[in-house]
Amino acid sequence: MALVSLRNSATSLLLFSRRLFGPQLTTLCSYHEKVVDHYENPRNVGSLDKNSRNVGTGLVGAPACGDVMKLQIQVDENGKIVDAKFKTFGCGSAIASSSLATEWVKGKSVDEALKIKNTDIAKELCLPPVKLHCSMLAEDAIKAALSDYRIKQQDKKDGRAKATN
Repeated sequence: MALVSLRNSATSLLLFSRRLFGPQLTTLCSYHEKVVDHYENPRNVGSLDKNSRNVGTGLVGAPACGDVMKLQIQVDENGKIVDAKFKTFGCGSAIASSSLATEWVKGKSVDEALKIKNTDIAKELCLPPVKLHCSMLAEDAIKAALSDYRIKQQDKKDGRAKATN
């Protein structure tokens, strides 16, 4: 008798958990289709040569959630960003934010890329408030990559100045 009661309880628990964790819950917690698209089809994944003088690298992280984002830009002699790559360890929103950021910086000048804001990224991806830190990471990664590029350019100029003296 106890065995039958235990079996019925287990069956009830299984049915309850399927109802609780079934499609209804998944629908409530789903990402926006733009996030899913960038997550499933990320653009510009990879790395550029971090030692190249025309490549800027930004590495940022959010200790609170564990997301880490590396974003790299390649700039031509006219100051235009001709390529961008990223690698991100994090949630779907972090991956989508970095993927979108690489798309947006390409073709822009260094100064234009600095104008990309996390609010623009969040709005484009329809990020909920709890995921805004992902778009902030993307903005920080862009700024860090641009800063690294500018430092390398300054070092290049300083190196030339020292060589001519």
